[in-house]
Amino acid sequence: MSGRIKRIGVLTSGGDNPGLNACIRAVVRTSISRGAEIFGIRRGFDGLIKGDMDAMDSRSVSNIIRRGGTILSTARCPEFFTEEGRLKALKVLRENEIDGIVVIGGNGSLMGAFELHKLGFPVIGVPGTIDNDVNGTDISIGVDTALNTIIEAIDKIKDTASSHNRTFLIETMGRSSGYLALSSGIAGGAEMVLIPEVETSFDEIVDTVRNSYKKGKSHCIIVVAEGWKPGTKELAEKINEIGKEYEFSVRVTQLGHVQRGGDASAFDRILATKLGAAAAEALISGKSGEIVGILGSDITFTPLEEAISYEKQIDKKLYALAEIMAK
Repeated sequence: MSGRIKRIGVLTSGGDNPGLNACIRAVVRTSISRGAEIFGIRRGFDGLIKGDMDAMDSRSVSNIIRRGGTILSTARCPEFFTEEGRLKALKVLRENEIDGIVVIGGNGSLMGAFELHKLGFPVIGVPGTIDNDVNGTDISIGVDTALNTIIEAIDKIKDTASSHNRTFLIETMGRSSGYLALSSGIAGGAEMVLIPEVETSFDEIVDTVRNSYKKGKSHCIIVVAEGWKPGTKELAEKINEIGKEYEFSVRVTQLGHVQRGGDASAFDRILATKLGAAAAEALISGKSGEIVGILGSDITFTPLEEAISYEKQIDKKLYALAEIMAK
């Protein structure tokens, strides 16, 4: 083992998603293979402040690669985003002789990682969020599994929508990012996708619904990102106003937290393993203040400050493709 990193901490923070356990497993086993001790910190930054951590060995992560959720648990921690809270966390790390930490999570978690880095503590971030809104990586851990969950739901809803001649609004998660809605809309053959990054008028939406039934379609599927405004409920009310004219009705399905659960897909297991192993290797080799990601087929490192400094943009070409495919 090289450098001064002899004892590593790992935590998961923010929302859970499939693949976090596979990443934890990779961090643990890679650290051990390099001769470092590894400690699992429970409940994210909240557990860090309270000193809730345990030593882990290779057996600690047996049979978790497929499991959703996180064996370390996760929690929000407003206290960490105060100076007092961060200094408490730093004190706990020093008292437990932790030399560096791997933080797995979304933008909020990586902001926390950056705060530790600014205090001079070695840290590497790993993007784990189904929103896929972290800069410095093409895709985050959990996204692929969430997409497969959404597609399965769309396929099933299409069956019942066709049977009852209905319009369905299917709301996906993603906060202010429309990635899940856009990708699942294309893969699910939706008639329309509504995302916060692209302004769409009610008139355009109503025209899409009308035209679907004029063309003789037996259903109309619209995938709506939760961050789209003015929102799914108001849209449903608007579409219902024209429903009687074409003898159809509207139903809303909010997929909610089902998108964050379930066994991780093969893609997510491999991605999480690659990123977790690279994070541990980087920390032991002396890197700090960066996130590990994947761009194309390459494992890359991006400064934390850059990764959290602006909102990741949707691929407008992908949106244009969605519009073409919906014709």
